[in-house]
Amino acid sequence: MQKIFFSVSILTLLSFFTITACVQATPTIHLVSPSQTSEPVTATNTPMPQPTETVIPTPTLGVGSTLIGKDGMTLLYVPAGEFTMGSDKGEPNEKPVHTVNLDGFWIDQTEVTNKQYQACVGAGVCKPPAFTTSYIQKSDCYGKSCVYPHKYYGNAEYEDYPVIYVSWNQANSYCTWTGRQLPTEAQWEKAARGPNANIYPWGNFEPSGNLLNYNSIVGDTTKVGSYGLGKSFYGAYDMAGNVWEWIHDWYSGNYYQSSPLTNPLGPDTGDGRVLRGRSLGSYGGYSVRSSYRYWGYPTDASKGDVGFRCAMNSTP
Repeated sequence: MQKIFFSVSILTLLSFFTITACVQATPTIHLVSPSQTSEPVTATNTPMPQPTETVIPTPTLGVGSTLIGKDGMTLLYVPAGEFTMGSDKGEPNEKPVHTVNLDGFWIDQTEVTNKQYQACVGAGVCKPPAFTTSYIQKSDCYGKSCVYPHKYYGNAEYEDYPVIYVSWNQANSYCTWTGRQLPTEAQWEKAARGPNANIYPWGNFEPSGNLLNYNSIVGDTTKVGSYGLGKSFYGAYDMAGNVWEWIHDWYSGNYYQSSPLTNPLGPDTGDGRVLRGRSLGSYGGYSVRSSYRYWGYPTDASKGDVGFRCAMNSTP
């Protein structure tokens, strides 16, 4: 009886150890996601990418570039560079012909209009023109200037016509109000002649009634921008005929003999200010050349064929 018990005990123990061993030998299975790695993941402070500012390139300025002024005026860009100023075939004050180098600048596409000038008067900055009637030349006036009583300034019918009967001081006040200034004599002549030394704004052929308002053909001022065929290389209208235009510079008949060859500003002092462009009463092709120079007293607002346009310096 004792032997049997021992044998059974021994068998029982062997069975226990065998089962235990089998259980311990069974591998443990871990489910691992596809993104998990066997290496531990260490947290870092790597910054997130930040949005970058979009840089819009500045457009390249050139012939044909325009901008709109405070007064609604379209301004034309005149690139930096050299041009020929003066004329050996003109008056003594146009000599000698010389090459001038100018920085880039903007110039008004047309002469300043009644409507635009009236806005400055309404703002309390500019003084009204000396007269509100227009300038008319007719054969029955025997060549003299005749002022007829019809309303010109302040009349909606003429709001797009050039303002007249304004002095240099008034013109200068207007341009300052718009953030611009009167063009220098060199700026004006370059805008009129272009880079090819044209005799007239439209080129080198003689003027005619479809190119400009001159020779008393119309007999009065015309709406600005009416002569598309006569505009300059840069697109400026009425740079010959219609009305004279006040210029920034003091006038000197011999200034070209000693003027700077880069960005000339005219003499430091003088009695009169330069006038350019001739007017509706100018006779013959000779007188409407772009190099023609004249002058007037800066306080004189008595002329019904004198107006102006503005300009603005610019660094391309």
